[in-house]
Amino acid sequence: MSFMSSFLHGRFLHPGVFSLCVLLPLLASATTSHISFSYAARQRIQNRARLLKQYQTHLKKQASYIVEGKKALVTMEQPLFKDNVAEFDTYLAGLGKPVEKRITDYHVGGTAHHDVVMPEGMPEFTKGAVYGGMMKNFAQLFGDALTAMPTGNAEEVAFGTTKTYAGVPFEFRRGASTDFPGASILIGEKVYYTHWTPAKAHVSHLQVSSSNAIDAEIAEAKNALKSGAELFIGGHGGAAKADAVQFKIDYLNTMKKLLAENKTAEKFVGAMKKAYPDLPGAEGLEELAKALYK
Repeated sequence: MSFMSSFLHGRFLHPGVFSLCVLLPLLASATTSHISFSYAARQRIQNRARLLKQYQTHLKKQASYIVEGKKALVTMEQPLFKDNVAEFDTYLAGLGKPVEKRITDYHVGGTAHHDVVMPEGMPEFTKGAVYGGMMKNFAQLFGDALTAMPTGNAEEVAFGTTKTYAGVPFEFRRGASTDFPGASILIGEKVYYTHWTPAKAHVSHLQVSSSNAIDAEIAEAKNALKSGAELFIGGHGGAAKADAVQFKIDYLNTMKKLLAENKTAEKFVGAMKKAYPDLPGAEGLEELAKALYK
């Protein structure tokens, strides 16, 4: 079995300050050569392909970033799959500048033996039952398609701290209160990074799973707008402008209202579809409702 992959690139320039490169791994479905397999083996292959597709669908294209200063680079959220790691490293080397810092915020990736920067509390959290359990599940599902876990040291950065890497300021702010203990990071006073890129689409149950999470995401989106940033990026999704952030706020306020008005998950799903008849992601509303009404 092989996993074919490539990167979708996006580049955003801030003349005289830095440039930001967005790299979205496009994981294709698992493929096999023309070899005869037993029924049981075929079932395992099909199951693994299905799970890989689920991973793609639910995790919304986990994004990696390169911030390019005048003389050095900073990486953020390096990829987790071997093929993506190889391509990322090749692209990085082609820029011809040293990597000054590697930031691991919400997503442990293929940073190998290199030291990383993490928000306060995240190194310990990644070893705990929630994150550690998730990574064990990934290892069971995807096997050797995953890169080896990093072995470098982790430098913790306190919330409310601004660090300068590659000549660019990185302001570490506390992320959404019900999310991982990760940071929202204001980069160069121009780009706002958080766990999920705001999008004009229905949210995932992985992003919002309770009424408290709705409130936390609204508060975080308002903070993003107040930051003065021009571009909004996330560990899942890519890049967006301020109108997507405002849409997210309005959408979540509507969700909160409909959640209070509808006593069952089924009625809630119907109400959301009526409120947003053409919004992408409607196929995930049932899973979202299960999380909100459990």
